[in-house]
Amino acid sequence: MPEGDTILRAAKRIRPVLEGAVPEEILTPQERHARDRWPERLRGRAVTNVDTHGKHLFLRFEGDLVLHSHLRMTGAWAVYRHGARWRRAPRRAWLVIRSRGHEVVEFDGPVLELMTEGRTRFDQRLAALGPDVLAEPAFDEAGFLRRLRADDPTRGIGDALLDQRIVAGLGNIWKAEGCWGAQLDPWRKLRDVTDAEALAVIADARPRMFAATERSRPDPHGRRVYDRAGRPCPRCGTRIEARGQGDDNRTTFWCPGCQR
Repeated sequence: MPEGDTILRAAKRIRPVLEGAVPEEILTPQERHARDRWPERLRGRAVTNVDTHGKHLFLRFEGDLVLHSHLRMTGAWAVYRHGARWRRAPRRAWLVIRSRGHEVVEFDGPVLELMTEGRTRFDQRLAALGPDVLAEPAFDEAGFLRRLRADDPTRGIGDALLDQRIVAGLGNIWKAEGCWGAQLDPWRKLRDVTDAEALAVIADARPRMFAATERSRPDPHGRRVYDRAGRPCPRCGTRIEARGQGDDNRTTFWCPGCQR
């Protein structure tokens, strides 16, 4: 599933194309969206802002209308020069917005909806989100710790960090990388994790996620523990292990030698 850095990277590519512009054309190729007449409802409206919160992306239009996207496991945002060949089949496009000589395309996105600005503030899914790990200018440490301490104290910290109600934007990659950077065992129960240790995970992951938003695509060579099961830990040389964790059985990668 795309994590917060992937979504923020997409927003950075979309902003120069859409922000402040009235799109020349908006297409909704999928029948389910065509019935909702989004092109007609958005015609003549400028895009006022493109922003993110965790794994969610918002295209905000004049008149308090917002296109909300969540890519889950299959979706992707892309920006192409008009007429350039797409990297995915056209039949997989859910949304196409043409502006300033480019095409902004959302492919295969399971969650794509047009809502009012007010609904974005009161929608239960969005209102329940925890602090954005990539919020600027600063991460809401107090809000993060408050939500973490309200959770089940017997829950493993690695599992809790994937809960978007606690912190929005972390996924399996940055959970593993952040715990490794903080030398924290992802299996340790929340009751045994100090506030300083929990914040150390964010402090390690956050700047690396920001750096990832500046690259055109993920850099697997920059990973220290994720997807490296069986290889030596770059810090202590112990063999990296992997095992499913939590109700969703998401694979956790960690070094049993230096993450304690």
